[in-house]
Amino acid sequence: MSKFNYKFQMYKSLQENTPKIYEEAQKAADEIGIPSEIRGKFGLTGAISGCPAPLRKDVEEFIAKGGQEVIPLAKLTDEIRTLVKDVYGDEYDAAPTNTCEAGLWITFDCLFTPPMQGRGDCYQARYIALYEKHLHHQGSYGRPFPGRFKDVFADRGSTPGELGFYGKRQNNTSTYILPMEGADYSVHGIKYHPCILLTKVDPEATAEKVSLVAERHATMLTGITSLGYDTPGYGYGEKDEEGTPVLQKLLAEIAKDFDIPYVVDNAWGVPFIGHDPRKSGADVVIFSMDKASGAATSGLIIGKEEFMVPIRRALGIHGSRWGTTVSYGKAAYVTNDPGKEALLGQIAALKAIKEKPEILTKPVDDLYEIVKEEFEQIHPRIKEGLIITKSYNSTAVEVNYENTWNNGELGFPIFSIEDMYAGSNLLQDGMKQMGVIPTIAYDGNIYISPGLGTTDENGQLLKDRARYAVKALVKLMEIIGKYSGYLD
Repeated sequence: MSKFNYKFQMYKSLQENTPKIYEEAQKAADEIGIPSEIRGKFGLTGAISGCPAPLRKDVEEFIAKGGQEVIPLAKLTDEIRTLVKDVYGDEYDAAPTNTCEAGLWITFDCLFTPPMQGRGDCYQARYIALYEKHLHHQGSYGRPFPGRFKDVFADRGSTPGELGFYGKRQNNTSTYILPMEGADYSVHGIKYHPCILLTKVDPEATAEKVSLVAERHATMLTGITSLGYDTPGYGYGEKDEEGTPVLQKLLAEIAKDFDIPYVVDNAWGVPFIGHDPRKSGADVVIFSMDKASGAATSGLIIGKEEFMVPIRRALGIHGSRWGTTVSYGKAAYVTNDPGKEALLGQIAALKAIKEKPEILTKPVDDLYEIVKEEFEQIHPRIKEGLIITKSYNSTAVEVNYENTWNNGELGFPIFSIEDMYAGSNLLQDGMKQMGVIPTIAYDGNIYISPGLGTTDENGQLLKDRARYAVKALVKLMEIIGKYSGYLD
C-alpha cells in the first residue's frame, strides 16, 4: 500500500525529493558500471528528432557516392516512387518531404481543409482525431472541438500562441477530438495533467463512437486520422489474424462509408515491414524516415494515387503544367522539399528494408531479449504490472506499466507529456543523470529502440551497451518507486 492517500500527494513528494532521486541515480550509474567514455553518448532510442541515431554505413556510403554525381532530383523522387510501387502495387504513390511534420501539414491542408478561393464565405471543415498519444502532431491542425479541449496543447512545445502549436491550425478547420472507449484519461504527473492510457481500449466500441460522431458532423466532415502504431500502450493491441490493428481497419471502413480520407501518422514507423496500408485500408500514411527507417532527416508520404495527386501537386513534383509525368518546380509547399542527400538517404533505407529487412528486425529481436531479461530483475511489485511487447513497425520494444494502477491503488508514478516539456519527467531526466540519453517515457509507456550508440556501423545491436542502458532504466524505476511510496 502507498503511504499517500491521493495522487497529487505522491507527485508532490517526488517533486520535493527530485534532488535526492537524481543523486541516487548518479550513484547507481557507477554501481552498474557504465563506462565513463560512453556516458552522454548512448541512449534508449535513436528515433528521437532532437537526437537522431548515427547513419548506418550502407546509408552513409550511398549518400556520399550519390552526392558526388550529377543526378536530377526528379529522377531520385521517381526512384522512391518505384520502390514504393514495387512493394505496395501500382495503385500507391509516394512524395518525399523534408520532415515528417511537413508531410502531415501538407496532407491535412490538401485533403482536410476547405478551399480558400471562390465567392462567398468559406465553409467550415472538421476532421476526427482520436484522443490518443502524440495528439499534438496528428490532432493539432484544426481548432479543437468540443470546447473543453481548446487548451489541450497550451504547454506543449517551447513556444505558446501563434508561434507554437496554435500556429499550425489551418484555414476554417476544426478537429473533433474523440476519447477512445476503454481508455483512461486520469490526471497524473508533477505537471498535473490528463494522461492518455490506452492498454484497455475497446476497438469495436471506439469505432462505433467514431461512426456516430461522423454521422452527426457529416455536413462538415472531411477526414479521419489516427496513429499507425501496433502496440498495446498506443491502444492498438487487438489485432486480426494478419497482425493488423483492428481499430485502424474499422476507421478505414468508416472513412470509406463517408467518402473521406483516412490519414495515418506513422512517424515512428517503417515502410514495407511496418504499417501496411493495403491491410489497414489507410488512404495516406506519413513516415519520419530518420526515426525507425534509418535515413537522413526527412519525411515520406505514401498513399493511394487518388489522394497523392493533390499532395504531389502541392509539392511541385507531380508534373509540369504542359504535361509531364514528373517535375521539380514551384508550388504551395516547395518550402518542404527535401534536399538531394535526404532523397539519397531515403532510397538507401527503402532498398535495405525491402531487400534485407533483417537489418532492422534482428536488432529489435536482440533488444527484446535484453529488455525481458533485465526487467525480470526489477522489484516484483513493478514487474507484475508490466506489459512488454516488441514492434517491427517502430523497431522498438514497449514497456507499459499502466496496470500497476489496477484495483484502485496508487501505482508506479505516471508522468504526463506536460512533464516532458516542463522538465519534470523524472524517468526521462533521471536517465540523463546516469549518462544515458532518454527515450519518451510519459503516459505510463516507455519506448526503447536501438541505434543511439547501441548499434555498430551496420545497424546491429551492441548488446553490452544496450544492456547498460536498460539496466539503468530498471534501477531508476526502482529509485523513483521508492520515493513515490509505491515500493517499500
